[in-house]
Amino acid sequence: MEAILKKSSEKPINERKWKRFDQALYLLIFIVLVGGSFFLSHTVSGKQALLYVLGALGGFMLYHARFGFTTAWRNFILYRHGEGIRAQVWMLLAASALFLPLLLADSVLGTDMKGNIHPVGISVLVGAFIFGIGMQMGDGCGSGTLYHIGGGDSNGLVALIGFIAGSVIATTHFSYWENTPHFEPISLLQSYGPLTGFLLQIVLLAAVYAATVLIEKKKNGNLYKKEVKVKGWTSIFYGPWPIVIGGLALAVLNAVILLVQGKPWGITSAFALWGAKVVQAAGGHPENWSYWQDPGKLASLQEPLYFNTTSVMNISLMTGALLAAVLAGRLKKEMKLKLPMKMIIGSLIGGVLMGYGARLSFGCNIGAFFSGIASFSIHGWLWFAAAFAGSIIGVKIRPYCRYRD
Repeated sequence: MEAILKKSSEKPINERKWKRFDQALYLLIFIVLVGGSFFLSHTVSGKQALLYVLGALGGFMLYHARFGFTTAWRNFILYRHGEGIRAQVWMLLAASALFLPLLLADSVLGTDMKGNIHPVGISVLVGAFIFGIGMQMGDGCGSGTLYHIGGGDSNGLVALIGFIAGSVIATTHFSYWENTPHFEPISLLQSYGPLTGFLLQIVLLAAVYAATVLIEKKKNGNLYKKEVKVKGWTSIFYGPWPIVIGGLALAVLNAVILLVQGKPWGITSAFALWGAKVVQAAGGHPENWSYWQDPGKLASLQEPLYFNTTSVMNISLMTGALLAAVLAGRLKKEMKLKLPMKMIIGSLIGGVLMGYGARLSFGCNIGAFFSGIASFSIHGWLWFAAAFAGSIIGVKIRPYCRYRD
């Protein structure tokens, strides 16, 4: 009897402690987001502050929609459930339609518009393939790693450490991969014109959509749809969001990012920068590496991190995901402080593979796949094919990393 009374009395105490913890987190989030915005506006520019806020919105959207590129691909590989990939198709279609007038305008409100269009060649194929393996071992891509960290998953932190290390290693080899066989950047818009280019984009997206439907029906007899209990308009703040709504929201967000900064959303270039800063602090000289000889990259290496837009957006992305997790009341449930050693090793290796692969292939699921395809770049489509092939291998390795699926 005394044990029962003791157990029942401990529960309210624990709940009160967690409530105070949540309140402290709200204060911390407020300071980081609002204080960070004021700081950036004062020290860098109002545009930098706005992009900082947009990064937080991205983390908020990714968390509430549980919009995982890694999980969506894995579900299709293992179970032929294509709902997640079809949501990505809708996202890419919406983003393409929103990007089209901006890219055709060349300049909007004094800002030059430039899509994520990169060379097509061996480095993209190899890098994306490696990335695909790593994203399954690390249980998240670039954006997934960040929003997992914001949501309380320490496994994401392990993957991020590997991500940064892999990015640094890749920058030391960059000149080699840069000289491997490749074609110059190919844009559907520039090669075929706006109308034909957009129609070709629709055809390619429709082919992916149709393939998932046909394969899923053949395997399962019908289309799987995950039930999401949307609780009216309050779900905007507390979640969850239907995955398609999340994808469409991310498409609008990426278009706004393009409009504000003149280029689409990216994630992983910041990891190479963070790693190079660590090398500098340890007495190394990454500024002598070929990767950093580009004037823009060299300037980022010489300036404080808060001048680097991708870095500040990554930081706010994690903060936005943290806010979403606290509002949803899921932070306590999802916090993982103790991880199996095999999972730690797998996440670390996966992070290294992602970091290395992202530098070779000009980005991750956000910068290369999402922003690349939305920019009508053939390299984005090649990245998708190679990364998906790598994911097939990564999925087979996952059980050895102590993941449940």
